[in-house]
Amino acid sequence: MSRGEPDETPAQWHRILTLLADISLFIGTRSVWSSAASHHLLVAAIISVCYASILITGVLTLVVRGSRALARLDLVVLVTAVTLAYCALSVAHDFSDESILTTQAARELLHGHPAYGQPWPWLFGHSSGVAYTATVTGGYDFTYGYPPLTAMLTAPLLWIGHGALPETLVVNTALVLGAIVMWKMLPTPWRSAATMVCLGFGMIPTYARLGYPAVLALAFLIPVVMRWTRMGTGGWADWARAACLGAACASQQLPWFLTPFLLAGVYALRRGELGARGAALAVGRIVGIAAGTWLLINAYFIVTEPRTWLEGIALPITQGAVIHGQGLVDISLYFTNGSDRLTWYSHASMLLAAGLLAVFVLFVRRLGPAAVVLPWCAFFLSTRSQDGYYLLMTPLWLAAAVTVPPSAFATAWQPRVLHGRRVARMALVAALVAPSLVAVTVAATGKPPLRMQAAAASRTPNTIKTLTVRVKNTTGSDLEPHFMVTTGQGMSRYWKVLDGPSSVAGHTTATYRIEAPGGTFFLPDNGTRIRLRAFSPSPVTLSSQDIHLEREPVPAK
Repeated sequence: MSRGEPDETPAQWHRILTLLADISLFIGTRSVWSSAASHHLLVAAIISVCYASILITGVLTLVVRGSRALARLDLVVLVTAVTLAYCALSVAHDFSDESILTTQAARELLHGHPAYGQPWPWLFGHSSGVAYTATVTGGYDFTYGYPPLTAMLTAPLLWIGHGALPETLVVNTALVLGAIVMWKMLPTPWRSAATMVCLGFGMIPTYARLGYPAVLALAFLIPVVMRWTRMGTGGWADWARAACLGAACASQQLPWFLTPFLLAGVYALRRGELGARGAALAVGRIVGIAAGTWLLINAYFIVTEPRTWLEGIALPITQGAVIHGQGLVDISLYFTNGSDRLTWYSHASMLLAAGLLAVFVLFVRRLGPAAVVLPWCAFFLSTRSQDGYYLLMTPLWLAAAVTVPPSAFATAWQPRVLHGRRVARMALVAALVAPSLVAVTVAATGKPPLRMQAAAASRTPNTIKTLTVRVKNTTGSDLEPHFMVTTGQGMSRYWKVLDGPSSVAGHTTATYRIEAPGGTFFLPDNGTRIRLRAFSPSPVTLSSQDIHLEREPVPAK
């Protein structure tokens, strides 16, 4: 709308969207203010001003009469959100395993030392409060396992402070810039939605303050996904999107799973316009620019430490981390006593990813708008099915929903598969997805290979120091058990084996005496479910057993 034109009355849904974005800024702000009021009064004062901004903006959103005025309020909401993001970073940035490993990799890079393949267990001291990534071999992963861009951007900022602050500053700034880019690229009435999904709700900003490299990848993917159906048409925007895609893939591994869907969609769109050869050239140009960007970022590591670099960026796939998450793996983790076929969860995840990509290619005219959501469905079946794998990419869902309408795929090319036969098409889809469902069924119906009985060998009324565990191997294979005791969700640290064999031969029984991490296991409140777990690495199995350990009443003095 030009300045000379009359100001139109905004749509009611625009007001509501602005109001929702404004309301979303309340989430988590009180805890940040509480921290600031105790130690950083200036930050607390700024947050109080932001509270006033939220309230005043809420009133004005409902009373302004013109679209231009409401658009200015959208900008106010964005500025308030950015201010709150940096206020939260100044008082509430925290360590995570990803942030401290990335920061240490940046330090090693700055000093010319190898960044990959180097274990740094001293980063995970008892006082750090950082979660360990346990592996089925009975150890922990203490090495850097991400593409290098986040560490490279962190290295020049190490002078600003100790700990993970430099790395979290990089990730938070990337999120803010990504939100601004998305806000600018969206149609005016939708702009507050960018503020809401990127900086509101307290979801993604929390991951940013923990320094997750995936947030940097998200920031680079935002301009890629915005109107991604225009990719392959040429021009500087095409080059920029391809370069951002390469940078995203050099930031974290999640973009690797999205890239095939985008490239398949671009090929279908351009083939409908340019034919097969023109579409192949368009996709080849994107791949070339993205791969060139990725190689340029990784070049130093490819030259100086090629083997450890390759092992490092593949680590999330090869490390053998214990199962965890909110997906179907919970069947074996919480609802049964384990499985001797855990690797089938990984097979199911890969099969579903391949199946969904094939379905996407066959029915791109219908599934095209969902290209940025489909890849994450595969993680629901994986051994590490944490909700962060999908949550962190949700801004891309909105970006595609607003800027990629279904009509954009009306002329897209797709194979002539069973044209006009609905039942046959549904059967084909089922056939492509069925292998993953079979694989996950195989995993979930596996039996725990070890039967365990545990009793406290050394305890006080409220703590356990050692357990005696009698283990029977019900399989024909030798198994090497590694024990941990868990309460509630998630995993804990392994218990040390004081007495017992290194492995249990098939169809035999062994007795172990194991010691709690740090020498003491504090008993939870009576009634809490306590699970003794045993992982084995070859084959990868999990055996679990509820154990009954309760607090004893303390004798009165």
